Amino acid sequence: MTAKVTVEEVERVAELAHLELKPEEVGPMLGSLNAILDYMAELNQLDTTGIAPLAQVSELGDAVGTSVLRADQGQPSLDRATVMHEAPETDQVFFKVPKVIER
Repeated sequence: MTAKVTVEEVERVAELAHLELKPEEVGPMLGSLNAILDYMAELNQLDTTGIAPLAQVSELGDAVGTSVLRADQGQPSLDRATVMHEAPETDQVFFKVPKVIER
């Protein structure tokens, strides 16, 4: 492993993700992130010569070569009037939500 995540990087990522990490949570998070990076470095050492890259794991299909995903067909959805009536704030067309990006 060449690069390690620092405490400052954990705190910055938590800030960007709007996570409030307690001081006692930073250490375990640091350990977990570094363990993930160590594992990725280990995977990068594998010889993948001759293995075709995949954009989606669903490209693998099942044992008989067919897709394991359901057919892409339209389904009835919830009634808009019912859903909007239950929403905390709406203009009867869209849900109104608070702004989450401050920068």
